[in-house]
Amino acid sequence: MYKILANTIFLGKDVHFLPDCHSTNDIALQMVRQGSAAEGTIVICDHQIKGKGQRGNVWLSQAGLNLTFSLILRPTFLDITEQFSLNMCVSNGIKGLLEDYLTDVKVKWPNDIVVPGYGKIGGVLVENTFSGSNWEYSIVGIGLNINQKSFLYPKATSMSLITENIFDLKELFRLLISRIEQSYLKLKRGKLKEIKNEYLNHLYLRNQKSQFQSDGEIFTGEIKGVTSFGKLQIETEEGELRLFDLKEVIFLE
Repeated sequence: MYKILANTIFLGKDVHFLPDCHSTNDIALQMVRQGSAAEGTIVICDHQIKGKGQRGNVWLSQAGLNLTFSLILRPTFLDITEQFSLNMCVSNGIKGLLEDYLTDVKVKWPNDIVVPGYGKIGGVLVENTFSGSNWEYSIVGIGLNINQKSFLYPKATSMSLITENIFDLKELFRLLISRIEQSYLKLKRGKLKEIKNEYLNHLYLRNQKSQFQSDGEIFTGEIKGVTSFGKLQIETEEGELRLFDLKEVIFLE
């Protein structure tokens, strides 16, 4: 059972543990709509059956071996044009914790956590709700592969596979939430430039000549950064800076 966290200011003061569920993001969204969740509420599940990934993918996770949970946040201090800053701040918090145990942790745009040479170790899915130009709330779904050692997806890995160690899920959860809260509070203090620089410094394939595909076209370019709305900036060999949204570009690795 995951308990209320004592090492944070507001995040994790209300923790809802479910042995199994279809999606923690869906449960969190339901709680928000019912008015039963304050900012900082966490929904965590031992076995998530239909977890959500980016681009409509499903996040598959074996029961009791990983961390799958959702945070409820209300970043009303952000302008809606700065919404990707929330994605970056959460990714930075996750990366910061993983670097205590692993080397060369990268963030693959938009929010996959990867360890080059091993594969994808986690991911973030942020679902924002707005009322006109006002920010209402955000549901931040996080999945991290911790002790799982076999995957249907060949490019997936885990902390246990990389280090050959077994980890205490509850302790990692406690440490991770603290790191995410620290990063979120930095965002709340207006440190957007600092957060973006940290994200870009660990952006997978940044400033490296790589191949991509868009609308059936294969081209070579270098990732240069992201816009405030989260579009990926790729400079082609011809010197053109192209912008891509979700589902508009494929990494050819």
